Amino acid sequence: MLTTGCERAEPLQWTSSKLVQELPGEEVPKVQEAVREHSGTVARPQIVAEGKPDFDRSLHLKYGQEVYLKRCVQCHGINGDGNGASAAFMYPRPRDYTRGIYKFTSTPYGGKPRRDDLLYTLKRGVTGTSMPAFNLLSKKDLDAVVDYVLVLSQRGELEYQIGMEVQAAEVLEEDMVVDAVETVTDRWKTVESTLTQPLTPEPELTEERVTRGRQAFLTRGCSKCHGEDGRGQTKDNIGNDSWGFPTRAADLTSGMLHGGQEPIDIYRRIQNGINGSPMPGFQSALQSEPDTIWDLVAYVLHISNRRREGEAVPAGLIKPYNTPVPADASAATPEAGAE
Repeated sequence: MLTTGCERAEPLQWTSSKLVQELPGEEVPKVQEAVREHSGTVARPQIVAEGKPDFDRSLHLKYGQEVYLKRCVQCHGINGDGNGASAAFMYPRPRDYTRGIYKFTSTPYGGKPRRDDLLYTLKRGVTGTSMPAFNLLSKKDLDAVVDYVLVLSQRGELEYQIGMEVQAAEVLEEDMVVDAVETVTDRWKTVESTLTQPLTPEPELTEERVTRGRQAFLTRGCSKCHGEDGRGQTKDNIGNDSWGFPTRAADLTSGMLHGGQEPIDIYRRIQNGINGSPMPGFQSALQSEPDTIWDLVAYVLHISNRRREGEAVPAGLIKPYNTPVPADASAATPEAGAE
């Protein structure tokens, strides 16, 4: 007991993903070195798309790391892979940044988030999850931690790109690294010019639009997963997200819209879909009738506010967010998944 607390702490370090660890043994250190060359180290992190940082930028990223280790690592983990010490006890699980996939963006489906998207999420949190709002942090803290998240995200994405190439070829070749760096860089450098704009200006969201929105909700496929009452208790409401966890369409009557409560937030979820989830975008389907998206926005806001306005919402049957149980294994208990 006298020696407790006197031991030297292990230095903080990023670890390789399972994908890289399972590559042919002689290729693992080569992949690790390639990733390190372009994303830096914990001691000197760098954003892949920016290259090696200058002195001031390096200090900025290290400051972002300090904020991350104080505010975020418990859930999102040292690597940003969503495997922090508290992650196993949370539903939905904390986001894994390392695939470069973010659910709530202002960019088209499959696109990267703009910096403003990440700042917006930090400031408002994600309603209905364990992700709190960090709106009391200073601008310096917010800007720095967003850039450090970009370090982790692009590092993980680069590692994944190179790892997949080596897995297929069983050997690391120089052009694989060059191509992977270029791919990651191109994806992130063009994102700021891809802001999704509404097809038509935001109108007044009247009762008439709510009525039209309900009709569209029932006839355009929304009710297949969200249910005719918007509660998501349907047999078709099951699937897996891009992180491998079971997921369901939201109960819209809960009033907890994870992607934001503002009309433009809901509009973009409908127009673009939700990255990493089974939720599709309706831009193509509704291209010839763009006002229908605003009608759907009006209806979603209407049903999501029913509880706040004191209207009783039938409880219905609460179904666990579990993977389906095979017919021959009905006695087994499936594990709960994540959003």
